[in-house]
Amino acid sequence: MLETAGLPAALGRIRRVTGLPVAFGGVVAADGRHMRLSDFAGTATPALHGLVVCAGNGLGGRVVSTGRPGRVEDYAADPRISHEYDAPVTAEGLRAIAAVPVATGGSVLAVLYAGTREPLAVGARALDAIARVALGVGTEMTVRREVARRMAALETAAARTPPESTAREWEEVRLAHADLRTLAAETTDPGLRERLERIAGRLTARHPGRAAGNPLSPRELDVLAMVAVGCGNAEAARRLGLLPETVKSYLRNAMRKLGTHGRMETIVTARRLGFLP
Repeated sequence: MLETAGLPAALGRIRRVTGLPVAFGGVVAADGRHMRLSDFAGTATPALHGLVVCAGNGLGGRVVSTGRPGRVEDYAADPRISHEYDAPVTAEGLRAIAAVPVATGGSVLAVLYAGTREPLAVGARALDAIARVALGVGTEMTVRREVARRMAALETAAARTPPESTAREWEEVRLAHADLRTLAAETTDPGLRERLERIAGRLTARHPGRAAGNPLSPRELDVLAMVAVGCGNAEAARRLGLLPETVKSYLRNAMRKLGTHGRMETIVTARRLGFLP
């Protein structure tokens, strides 16, 4: 699942840096009203697995509603929290627990917990260490959500842009295509890259079958996509993580393959042949 992809690694880090034997967490629903515990490290029973925590209830629910870290020394006996979840927590044998929000832009995206089966307080150092891990998880989740949002927009553009679209509509598609090529260049996830490339293929399908014999390499297409939306060599290099001289080399290779002279002629030819939208 996209939202929980980074949690297992985060839980492992929490156990290593705090020395606490148990760590677990879950993602908050879009409405902010509840959270399902989905990932676990060091648990001995399935008692907490899939538990739905409502905002305001228990330690984690309080963290969801306030956006602030919390900790208890003895969960079942602590008077500062409500006790809807005493049964699964007790079944797991947990006593001292800390919970930290994964937050961005004022919204709580997830909660990370760490605890022990001994009634020993989770110290400030451990709480700070969990908070640092949560900060990294928040950044990763924000990036993943932004990628998902942008991909959804690109898929919509690919689905609704017919060959007879206006010049303004095509300009929007070209900007989306350049954005797509940037994302594909940045991602290290092979599955995500394949999906991005598939959407890119749909965005260039003005003339079905015309792009089948495309002689350009993916990197040459990346560079042409940047040039097509007005990027200079330096900007194209920045967006694609390349050196300006490397961008020039790819551009020269594309010109040679297409038999063109100059940037504009190359872009026009690539569009006519269906290699660019």
